[in-house]
Amino acid sequence: MYNIQTLNNISAEGLNRLPAELYTVGDDVADPHGILVRSYKMHGMEFGANLEAIGRAGAGVNNIPFAELAEKGVVVFNAPGANANAVKELVIGGMLMAARNLAAAWEYTQKLEGDGDELSKKVEAGKKQYVGYELPGRTLGVIGLGAIGVQVANAALNLGMKVIGYDAMISVERAWQLHSGVEQAVSLDDLLSRSDMITLHVPLLDATRGLISRAGIARMPRNAVILNFARDPIVDEKAVLESLDAGHLGAYVTDFPTRQVIGHEKVITLPHLGASTHEAEINCAIMVAENMRDYLENGNIKYSVNFPEAYLPRTPGAHRLTISNRNVPNMVGQISTCLADAGLNIEDLLNKSRGEIAYTMVDVNAEVGVDVLERLRAIDGVIKVRSLGAAN
Repeated sequence: MYNIQTLNNISAEGLNRLPAELYTVGDDVADPHGILVRSYKMHGMEFGANLEAIGRAGAGVNNIPFAELAEKGVVVFNAPGANANAVKELVIGGMLMAARNLAAAWEYTQKLEGDGDELSKKVEAGKKQYVGYELPGRTLGVIGLGAIGVQVANAALNLGMKVIGYDAMISVERAWQLHSGVEQAVSLDDLLSRSDMITLHVPLLDATRGLISRAGIARMPRNAVILNFARDPIVDEKAVLESLDAGHLGAYVTDFPTRQVIGHEKVITLPHLGASTHEAEINCAIMVAENMRDYLENGNIKYSVNFPEAYLPRTPGAHRLTISNRNVPNMVGQISTCLADAGLNIEDLLNKSRGEIAYTMVDVNAEVGVDVLERLRAIDGVIKVRSLGAAN
């Protein structure tokens, strides 16, 4: 049996992917093998020796100490793309709100008094005051072409916009999904200088903190719009406000209200609605539950933020071992030698690495004894060894 602790409310559709005959799931589960989480801040938590995996039912993992957990051999999963449609729709909504002054116009009408001709005159005055523009023919710059960025870019093309994309590390999978009509920017500065609107879809890392800087904003066309549905520190908010007040930027749309921007007449703030749809919550929960189950039962890793992706089909009748270790020379050789000394024949093997962490899956022809497991754990650089038994 596997014990799975939930630190937030996780969609039942996701939890149902963990069968009751194999999994005990709940918020009061002690000493868990896996943890499912959404926004709960896990920094500073103590983790038990049995913990094997954490599944974040969403994309961002800033609330999880994933680098620290990699050192303990704990795999952290997220759900990239599961909420992509929800965020895409919100970005399109934000573009329309900025282009047509919808937020300010709505607020204006809520304060109207009077009736009849008096009200009609005030409505007409607002009509003139909140004249906007249409999206076709405008240029959208998409920074970050992952699951969300690709969907936003493709949708904007379908709206008749010209779209420029920039991602220095776009994956082959996402490149295949990107519409051929999306133009590639040669640099971030190139994108900024040619975009009437920009939308951000990059993770918050040291390299992306303050990515949209004062200098970058100065390169943008007059009345340009910045849409931030990624994370607030990616944009220099002080520089944005200065540019708005100077009449250079036209609007800032953000899903991350801070005291600095709330109430500004040219800022549209939303309460972190990006993935707040029932469909996105279900999709995220299903994805992380299925990936956690595949890891716990088979050792396969997909969509991890701190371990390499690794998939090895089970060999019928073979016994599987997984080894997490530091990415150092001759590790596979030492593992193979240890197994050979125990008289075990390797049926299949996969070794993958990611930065300083490596991961090996080995299928052998017989059950692995406790003494062999201990010898594997004693190899210098090995972090964790798991025995998953024979394939059904």
